[in-house]
Amino acid sequence: MSSPRPRAPYPVGAERPLPGPWPLLAPNAQLRSPGSALFVPVMLACVGYFTPEIMNWHFPLLFLLGTLTSVCSQFSFYPLEELSSDVGIQVFNQIVKAKPQDNVVVSPHGIASVLGVLQLGADGKTKKQLTTMMRYSVNGIGSTPKGVGKALKKINRLIVSKKNKDIVTIANAVFAKSGFKMEVPFVTRNKEVFQCSVKSVDFEDPNAACDSINQWVKNETRGMIDQVVAPDDVDGLTRLVLVNAVYFKGLWKSRFRPENTKKRPFYGADGKTYQVPMLSQLSIFRCGTTSTPNELWYNIIELPYHGEMISMLIALPTESTTPLSAIIPHISTKTIGSWMTTMVAKRVQVILPKFTAVAETDLKDPLKALGITDMFDESKANFAKITRTEGLHVSHVLQKTKIEVSEDGTKASAATTAILIARSSPPWFIVDRPFVFFIRHNPTGTILFMGQINKP
Repeated sequence: MSSPRPRAPYPVGAERPLPGPWPLLAPNAQLRSPGSALFVPVMLACVGYFTPEIMNWHFPLLFLLGTLTSVCSQFSFYPLEELSSDVGIQVFNQIVKAKPQDNVVVSPHGIASVLGVLQLGADGKTKKQLTTMMRYSVNGIGSTPKGVGKALKKINRLIVSKKNKDIVTIANAVFAKSGFKMEVPFVTRNKEVFQCSVKSVDFEDPNAACDSINQWVKNETRGMIDQVVAPDDVDGLTRLVLVNAVYFKGLWKSRFRPENTKKRPFYGADGKTYQVPMLSQLSIFRCGTTSTPNELWYNIIELPYHGEMISMLIALPTESTTPLSAIIPHISTKTIGSWMTTMVAKRVQVILPKFTAVAETDLKDPLKALGITDMFDESKANFAKITRTEGLHVSHVLQKTKIEVSEDGTKASAATTAILIARSSPPWFIVDRPFVFFIRHNPTGTILFMGQINKP
């Protein structure tokens, strides 16, 4: 039921806690309970030929979030990956404009990957629109001996490296109609850059075709997504289904103890107050306060995952009267990069919702709003680099996403972070109203996932 909005929470660094039954937790060195994070994004695209029909895109994403770590190391290909992630951030901005009070979760890296695959198959104005919006050409020369493609390949390799400790897998596949002939350079280049495999299916039998696609997705997402395409989504005119799956599972570096999880109020964007389970802990976190160009202030905090390569970043307006829509348009990979250099390590009491958010979004309208229009028009789409025998166009770009944030996970390892200054009343970072989050691979600056949460 509705209740009055609370006063604005204290900025990071404020000494007095909000009223309520907030238990003072032991420093994190004493914590032994688990915490984990799991994200699984999947994107799917079905391609039909140029008669009255379609090229369907279905890109379901599933995210489950638990925990992340942070590292501020620089990577020589960061400028390119900044552009790549900004593609998805721009799409996200378009989505939240239309859904200001909904939970929205996307994978910027997944969006950029699928658009990259399409860019390799596009020609003429269709390709120009893709490269203009993305601000790079996958086949561009770039600053490396083998150009942009080599850089993208290296970025993907670093993201899925076992050195991360947290699990990240990325898989791309083209499901082609049996007997459908694709241009060899398209197949070869996609394999080189995106490690994209080609599989043959019979779209004349929609049930069997969908079973094959869904089983592949289920395997790649470790069972988190079991269906991304239905028999009604494909038919005899379908030529290709492009699928991208991203899976992430991480453990908090600084774990949350389950016994400290309590139901507390969360003040939703709809003006209602919800009682939701809140995770709670006292530990060392990097945090800070910054503002938009028009001086709307917001707090930021970094929650690292145990592998020291991936972090969850949370941005929360300082004033409860400031909506997320006022700060989101000002956030880019450059902005996030500036956070990483200005946040300061502090002993902070963190209160964070334990939540699950599921979002399914058609990205067609957001992409069209950003200038990618021709590929959706059967009379203008040009995918001659995929095939010269039939005209193809895109009908939909669908993304399904799920994220879970909890304290569950494997047994925690010994904490290594020292407390800087002991204080009788530490600062509080209380996430009890709408916020935006980012899952960032720090060595490359890649934004794997991002979202706005208006109601846990």
